[in-house]
Amino acid sequence: MRRRLTLLVAATMCLALLAFVVPLALLLRTVAQDRATVAASADAQSLVSLVGTADPTTLRTSVEHVAAGARGPLTVFLADGSVLGTPVARTGAVRLAALAGVSRTVERADGREIVVAVLGRPDGTAVIRAFVPAAELTRGVTQAWLVLAGLGVALLLLGLLVADRLSRALVSPIADLSAVSHRLARADLTARARPDGPPELREVAGALNHLADRIQELLREEREQVADLSHRLRAPLTSLRLEAESLTGTDAARITARVDAMERAVTGLISEARHRPDADPHAHAECEAASALRERVAFWTVLAEDTGRAVALDITTEGPLPVGVPADELAAAVDALLGNVFAHTPDGTAFSVTLSPRPGGGAVLTVADDGPGLSADLARRGASLGGSTGLGLDIARRAAQSSGGDMTLTTGRVGGAHVTLELGPPRPPVTPPSSR
Repeated sequence: MRRRLTLLVAATMCLALLAFVVPLALLLRTVAQDRATVAASADAQSLVSLVGTADPTTLRTSVEHVAAGARGPLTVFLADGSVLGTPVARTGAVRLAALAGVSRTVERADGREIVVAVLGRPDGTAVIRAFVPAAELTRGVTQAWLVLAGLGVALLLLGLLVADRLSRALVSPIADLSAVSHRLARADLTARARPDGPPELREVAGALNHLADRIQELLREEREQVADLSHRLRAPLTSLRLEAESLTGTDAARITARVDAMERAVTGLISEARHRPDADPHAHAECEAASALRERVAFWTVLAEDTGRAVALDITTEGPLPVGVPADELAAAVDALLGNVFAHTPDGTAFSVTLSPRPGGGAVLTVADDGPGLSADLARRGASLGGSTGLGLDIARRAAQSSGGDMTLTTGRVGGAHVTLELGPPRPPVTPPSSR
């Protein structure tokens, strides 16, 4: 926009300068020609009275004196054929003036000829001829044109500078609005636009700030609803705990432990929903993938033993394997994938979990089972064939994408579902831009 506004002003100024400079240049040339012609006519007119009354000797002396100071050739043609002043041949204009007794100005290729007929001499009509060379007609015109062109260029540059300043003052608030909208799109709900510029842009900035406030308000309401829904789970969990405590033996301890884990998860969900600040795109989130994976596989191994499933955990690294996903999100993704294995495959189906380094940083997590496999349609959020919510694969995908990776669904050579999560490396902490 800034470039287009500058080009528009440049085009407008060029048209205005052409409309002003061209006529002025032509006027300057005409004025120079008229000035030279008037000067030559004045030299010729100064001899009229002298030619009509003076004797030949006085006339010759006076004509030679005036011709010496004239800007161009000045000649007096007498009726007896005498030529006084600058010696030149009789031209057609001189002969016509002598015969008709009229004065006139004649344009020639090499200049401008002025002839003045003087009547009343005893020997006949005399003719005074003044000639203005072409160089004299255009003397000073080129310099004036150069000055005029320089003035036009200076005005054009000044206009472009003013247009650039004005366009910058107009475009800068628009760029700020664009930057704020991009920050809002990246979930930085603290971004606000500064009302600046024309009234229309200030109104847009106010509307954008109102939209950001409304989004924050809706998110807070949604989190409160999630917290309320999560809190409703406490009642059945409490009842389940009481039932577990009434049991005896190892089953009671195992069920109680699972109820405790579920209660901790619900408590964490409520806390996160109610007290989690607005999403910050500059937040520095990471965890160690190997230890988090071992913990979750160990949790699911107990249930796998109860259902006769063989579990294979393969972590092809000895050192730590940091990834750009928070530990709770990685645990939720692993739980979603392993939960799908238990929900969508029959008892006794073996599965494996593999974790390996990812080229360029991060890790590759693969969960494979020997079941019937998964349809590609199940990758859609909310899609399920087993009566569940259908959000498990979407949770895993979002965890991978938040780290700069992605999720892929494939089928093994001998059947079964293979779900691969590419987890990106931790991002370096970024200092958020200061508000102006």
